[in-house]
Amino acid sequence: MLDLTIVRERPDDVRRAMALRHTEAPIDDVLALDVRRRSLLAQVEKLKAQRNAVSKEIGKMKEATGREEKIAEMRAVGDEISALDAQVSETEAKLQELMLTIPNLTDPRVPEGADDRENVEIKRVGKETTAEDFGFEPLAHWDLGPMLGILDFERGVKLSGSRFYVLNGLGARLQRALIAWMLDLHREQGYEERYTPFVVKRECMVGAGQLPKFADNIYHDAEDDLWLVGTAEIPLTNLHRDEILDGEQLPLHYEAYTPCFRREKMSAGRDVRGIKRGHQFDKVEMYKFCLPEKSDEELEAMRADAEAVCAGLGLTYRIRLLCGGDLGFGARITYDIELWAPGCQEWLEVSSVSNCGDFQARRANVRFRRSKGAKPEFVHTLNGSGLALPRTLIAVMENYQQKDGSLVVPEVLRPYIGGVEVIR
Repeated sequence: MLDLTIVRERPDDVRRAMALRHTEAPIDDVLALDVRRRSLLAQVEKLKAQRNAVSKEIGKMKEATGREEKIAEMRAVGDEISALDAQVSETEAKLQELMLTIPNLTDPRVPEGADDRENVEIKRVGKETTAEDFGFEPLAHWDLGPMLGILDFERGVKLSGSRFYVLNGLGARLQRALIAWMLDLHREQGYEERYTPFVVKRECMVGAGQLPKFADNIYHDAEDDLWLVGTAEIPLTNLHRDEILDGEQLPLHYEAYTPCFRREKMSAGRDVRGIKRGHQFDKVEMYKFCLPEKSDEELEAMRADAEAVCAGLGLTYRIRLLCGGDLGFGARITYDIELWAPGCQEWLEVSSVSNCGDFQARRANVRFRRSKGAKPEFVHTLNGSGLALPRTLIAVMENYQQKDGSLVVPEVLRPYIGGVEVIR
């Protein structure tokens, strides 16, 4: 959530950020409600001061008739104060509701652009391999997986409907190997692992910036008002909700594996073939709480940590700086990391590494003190996939396939899959 002071004092900056995002936000409504709220508060304070002054006057009065008249007057003032307090509460609730709908401000480095077609490539490692490089026509994973017996679409649909699938035998073990290896790699990079719930309370969804914006895309247990996580970013954001951290302990680096659940209503008709976009998938997430002045430095370090996964797997990848129109709701700047899939002949996004500034921290009320007795400040938060499945699995399958239809297991994964070198 934005600082209301920024909206009040720098409304044109906020409007420019929304224009860069190619989105609309209720800035004028927020400003009007803010003016109303402050006016109401001024009236309340004036009446309370009047009541206090008259109360002291009543205490000194000796004449009963005059005292009773003053007391009656103050009852009326009290009723007026109560009515104004109710209006203040109503106005503040409306103001809070609107503030929760405004996305984050943008970093000055974010380029102009309406959608993902205008994201800016800033780095590429490897080449877009083709049939010429393989010496044969590489299969897409939706053909290769069933042929090897490790991917079953029909039974996934039978169990749960469209956009679900079953991984069999070494396919399931290969995905589990990827998760375990990534967690170990990030631990070596300095991240502390957390195993978090896969369902969270409503206030956690609000704190992470998922509600109210993405309500239609989230699986929800209405009876208990619990929400299935779409990313481990959500519980990790809320680990320190409503806490004041010791500034000397920052930064805090966390990692977590979770299954992720998304209804994908906003992507209807996209990526319907294969396992690129499902309602359930696995992901390893990196997350940081840090000092505000260190967040840009921490962003570049997190990007490097995500790149190390791609490099460790020996895969071709590229990094793109997201333009304003493709920037996520809570991020002020984001790098997307994409892997090349030669069977699909396309780039697959496997990580978004973002600096959210104090946007999430303000919503989740996560603060720190630089020293004992210092005024609490909001931390900065960062998040990044390290990496997301099944797209990483797709890239491994399509890049490591052989002419005879077998699949070579990347060397770094073999200790996690019982030493298996080839899947046939």
